[in-house]
Amino acid sequence: MEDIEETPFTTLYNDPILGIGSKRVVLEEYPFKKISIHEKQNLVLIFLNLEIMMKKRTTLIALCSVLAFTGKSWAQDTPSIDDKVDVGLSLNLDAFFGFNPMMAISYSLSDTDALTFYGIQWGAGTGSAWGQWTEFGIGYNKTVGSFDINPQLGFTMGSLLSSGAAQPGIIGDGIVPNLTVNLGTETLEGQFYFGYYAALQDETETGEATNNYVHYWANLGVKVSPFFSVGGHFEELFLSGGEVNGGGDLDRVDGYVWLGPYVQFQKGNAGLRFSFGGNLADEDERFAPNDFYKLSFFMSL
Repeated sequence: MEDIEETPFTTLYNDPILGIGSKRVVLEEYPFKKISIHEKQNLVLIFLNLEIMMKKRTTLIALCSVLAFTGKSWAQDTPSIDDKVDVGLSLNLDAFFGFNPMMAISYSLSDTDALTFYGIQWGAGTGSAWGQWTEFGIGYNKTVGSFDINPQLGFTMGSLLSSGAAQPGIIGDGIVPNLTVNLGTETLEGQFYFGYYAALQDETETGEATNNYVHYWANLGVKVSPFFSVGGHFEELFLSGGEVNGGGDLDRVDGYVWLGPYVQFQKGNAGLRFSFGGNLADEDERFAPNDFYKLSFFMSL
């Protein structure tokens, strides 16, 4: 038979937080008159385990709260991808290239510096006959006052530069060092672009030639209102030369010299611009016969 203890029970135990013998638990007025010492010890252990579990739970909840608060503060202080990345889509159609949609993406490094990426689907228009001509490039943008200065290096896929569109399209058809300068103030808007399209490879057969081109434009306008602006546009494209397979070089040939006004309508991040005018290049020598007209739909995503 086990010894029966009828008096109040008191014991010491090892608290994992407070140390050995740091807690005294007293069971008094237990509902049963006679309980063995062994049973009382088991009850004490149960109560102590429950207390330890409650302390651990409280500690875990406090730790989670601290982590959640810290994570929220870090998320608020760190710029999101939406703050660092800008995307612009321009759906262009003009009298020479036809449809040539372009997308430009910038990744901000600071308030004045950004990495830039662009792509032009020349093959959607006239460039479909040049091996589905495609252009992709990367660059670096620097903001200085009201100007964004963006030198870039592009590469073309297709056949226009590497063989004068006489052979199948290739990767690395040409290389395109280019510069874009944008102006934006409360009252003025403008852009200057210069690109040199040079053959990167020679895929010609006898009698064929590589092609090199110069393409540049400049425009400047006045923001009459947040919705409407008006200005002028000048643009030129010409064949600057090339190497003939079999000997010799190509002479310069004008493509077009466009000059005329433009009107622009914009709401928020989307708008359209219509430019039009005359082709000032010699009609008997230019390889672009049409007048000057260009329509652009643009939006920032």
